[in-house]
Amino acid sequence: MIKSKKDLARYLRQDQIALGNGAKKRPSPLGDEVWRFQRLMRRTEYWVNCRRDPLGRAVASLYRLRYHRFCVRMGFHVPLNIFEEGLSIAHYGALVVNSRAKVGKNCRIHAMVVIGATNGDPAAPVIGDNVYIGAGAKIVGDIHIADDVAIGAGAVVVKSIEEKGTTWGGVPAKKISDRDSRANLCPDLWK
Repeated sequence: MIKSKKDLARYLRQDQIALGNGAKKRPSPLGDEVWRFQRLMRRTEYWVNCRRDPLGRAVASLYRLRYHRFCVRMGFHVPLNIFEEGLSIAHYGALVVNSRAKVGKNCRIHAMVVIGATNGDPAAPVIGDNVYIGAGAKIVGDIHIADDVAIGAGAVVVKSIEEKGTTWGGVPAKKISDRDSRANLCPDLWK
């Protein structure tokens, strides 16, 4: 969670690297929509979390409104303070995340993914660090996903994955290999 300007700078840089934009200074007006979205998300988190004075609350309200509009335009429902640093949303398209979910560092997530709760149960998934989530995957319920896990496209995960460094796929998801997620994440994150 962003708690200072220093945190904000670190989160912005790690997200930039995770998206493969490490050499660029800022997003271009055309083609970098996801990067612009993530920058807005991090700045909104900063203003909401850190600035409690009257000016800070006013600016936070404006950022929240702008963030909401950007979410609608991109097809995202991503509440604030869910993702740790190093987030990489592969491209825009439907993405739904429960407000009680928690996702660790260096997560790569594709379109049509749902991270949610079930049947009125307020508990949502807790996802570890260095997790890859393929297109159309559904991660649902009060479950935990270990570090370095890859979840294949279209997988439906309804039970906890405790084994680190594995790949899961299918409906319901089953272990399909002992390969970890690192091949699917930006290698610059570990430099």
